[in-house]
Amino acid sequence: MVKYGEKHEGDTNMQIDWNNLGFSYIKTPWRYIAKWKDGEWSKGELTEDNYLTIHEGSPALHYGQQCFEGLKAYRRKDGKINLFRPEQNSRRMNQSARRLLMPMVPEEMFVDAVKEVVKANAEFVPPYGTGATLYLRPLLIGVGENIGVHPAPEYLFVVFCTPVGAYFKGGLKPTNFIVSDYDRAAPKGTGAAKVGGNYAASLLPGTQAHELDYSDCVYLDPATHTKIEEVGAANFFGITKDGKFITPQSPSILPSITKYSLLQLAEERLGMDAIEGDVFIDKLDEFAEAGACGTAAVISPIGGIYHDNQLHVFYSETEVGPVTKRLYDELTGIQFGDVEAPEGWIQVVE
Repeated sequence: MVKYGEKHEGDTNMQIDWNNLGFSYIKTPWRYIAKWKDGEWSKGELTEDNYLTIHEGSPALHYGQQCFEGLKAYRRKDGKINLFRPEQNSRRMNQSARRLLMPMVPEEMFVDAVKEVVKANAEFVPPYGTGATLYLRPLLIGVGENIGVHPAPEYLFVVFCTPVGAYFKGGLKPTNFIVSDYDRAAPKGTGAAKVGGNYAASLLPGTQAHELDYSDCVYLDPATHTKIEEVGAANFFGITKDGKFITPQSPSILPSITKYSLLQLAEERLGMDAIEGDVFIDKLDEFAEAGACGTAAVISPIGGIYHDNQLHVFYSETEVGPVTKRLYDELTGIQFGDVEAPEGWIQVVE
């Protein structure tokens, strides 16, 4: 059940300072919504209402039957708007949906919904040169009358957006992380799906890391606690001292679109060996540089990782390593239209 067109307290019209945006919610005029019922999707539509009204028995609320995605729209120098590999977000959402027994959102429907939302909110795509972007959040949730532990009778597919600032203020800056005693996901669990439960489980260890003045925590593999899996809500990568790009491989790691893009760029643009494999926590000295990668930050350089009562520093706690910087410049250049993209990576919103 969704109520359309209502106005709510707190709605405001605001002048946006594009150069000083944070990563927080700002209401934009339009979002997309479609409903699945009786085995088929309704025709999606745009609505001005940024509230959902759902049944109190909805499995999304009780049993976590929901998944989501995150991607961005980028203003180019010529004023046009780029989307970066949105079909990959569609495919990953459907992988998550399959894991939770939710209906697939057809790829064409997903990409068209994202484009509709971007076009309808085009004035909120930040200007080129600010480093800011329009962040898009597609989500799929199980709704309807239910109390037992079984799949929902109905589903909502929603796409909303909000302008967000550059993740790095004043340029790339390395930060430190600490290894957590908690597991992010269970072996053969939902670690490879982008579902809310994984993030809920990360709130406590993430908060503990922040209280110790670390940017976030490093999660080890849940089976043996010997290998790096994820870094906060991002994927890990390292540059070995002999010039290889290595990122962890595991069935409980979220398949990051940014990570796979960096794997390809490292190999094709930088001429590096690009490898998915084991990254053992007791062999950090093999790496000259390290970073976390994902949609929000693109690349967050890791200065050091605290483990076993000591801080292992990679390239520097204050300076970004040269390979990390080259990868960041290459990827962001592609996203903003300043660097030629591999075939099929960019879709222009017409």
